[in-house]
Amino acid sequence: MAKTKQERYEQIKRFEDDLGQCMKCGFCTFWCPVYQEERIEPSVARGKNMMIRGLLAGELDYTREYAERLNDCTLCMACTVNCPAKANIPNVIVAARADAVKARGLKFPYNIVYRWLLPRRNLFGWVVRLASWFQGIFMPRTKGTIRHLSMFLSALGKGRNIPQIAPRFLRQMVPVVNVPPKGVKTKMRVGYFSGCMTDFVLPDLGKHIIDFLNRNGVEVIVPKEQGCCGAPVFLGAGDFDTGRVMADANVKAFEDVDYVISDCATCTSALKDYAKFLADTPQRKEAYQKFAEKVKDISQFLVDVLKLPSSAYKPAAKVRGKKVTWHDPCHLSRHLGITAQPRKIIKSIPGVEYVEMPNADRCCGMAGTFSVYYYELSKQIADKKVEAIKSTGADIVASSCPGCEIQLIDGVLRNKLPVKVMHIMELLK
Repeated sequence: MAKTKQERYEQIKRFEDDLGQCMKCGFCTFWCPVYQEERIEPSVARGKNMMIRGLLAGELDYTREYAERLNDCTLCMACTVNCPAKANIPNVIVAARADAVKARGLKFPYNIVYRWLLPRRNLFGWVVRLASWFQGIFMPRTKGTIRHLSMFLSALGKGRNIPQIAPRFLRQMVPVVNVPPKGVKTKMRVGYFSGCMTDFVLPDLGKHIIDFLNRNGVEVIVPKEQGCCGAPVFLGAGDFDTGRVMADANVKAFEDVDYVISDCATCTSALKDYAKFLADTPQRKEAYQKFAEKVKDISQFLVDVLKLPSSAYKPAAKVRGKKVTWHDPCHLSRHLGITAQPRKIIKSIPGVEYVEMPNADRCCGMAGTFSVYYYELSKQIADKKVEAIKSTGADIVASSCPGCEIQLIDGVLRNKLPVKVMHIMELLK
């Protein structure tokens, strides 16, 4: 039985008001990082808006080219923030991806990765462990814990510099319940959403964050039941059905805590987006909204909730006397509106000189699966960010999104820039 127009474009119809906001003025062309490199109309919000309108009018169909054009977007929100009408075309793009998946399905191997591996944390962990053995054998070490993908793997990684998978995962290093040390009063109980990168690649960062919170009177719960935030699945690929499975699991895992703290801007934003994109019943909508209210970025939590004094931000030994600049992750600055808090923390660290980066909120080009599909394009976007970093003369560029950090590491290594990329919490003792 043929689907009705409402069923065929179910998710797009939910965001039709956003679609109608676009005035076709083209102001977005100046701000879009993808358009600035490709210079073609389908790259920018206005072009994608017209493309989706053509789909609704029956002038276009769910072709491979259509799907590729939907993916050719970092969802950085630069178009919306700078749009005179504030047309939120990224909302419509995510919805259109979902309708396209319903119509076409997910192609191999993403159907396996997104539907069978990511929602099954233990199984995914085993696969990552196998990948770490593979990495150790076939990916020669380049600098520190960074490995360069061998050219025979270019079909997968296009020669990207990537962090080394950790020998032990965070969930193997810390207990579920982490209490403040003796003599420190417990102020509140929070859940720590570790995310895939911190769990599997940067567990020392996760342990450091837990220890820092404990020392400042916060009991930290690290539920074993938590999984991937789902951003690659429902935001990147448009698989809302699998996204709901992952969302339900995470909401349940963090039921009994005051707040849910994340060290990843993308994860934080995705956790808060469950209600917007995945709430298909009144019950889910209520549960997702309550969950979203508890979710806080780590810098936001330290500054706005815990209200730590400046004296709490002591420098790590490796950053004393260094010049530090800050990269605003798109999901932190434009999606969540968090810009002042991380800067306040960095400026409070004694012995550290803060220097503002030009266009600090410019997208670095990572955007999850975007940089996998379009690595050459993502490198072009990243190179602009590297030039901005270089202009500051900084020794360290800090951020709070492990995905951005991967992109920045790749960028500074490719451009032979003597700058260290660090998470903001690594600046602190």
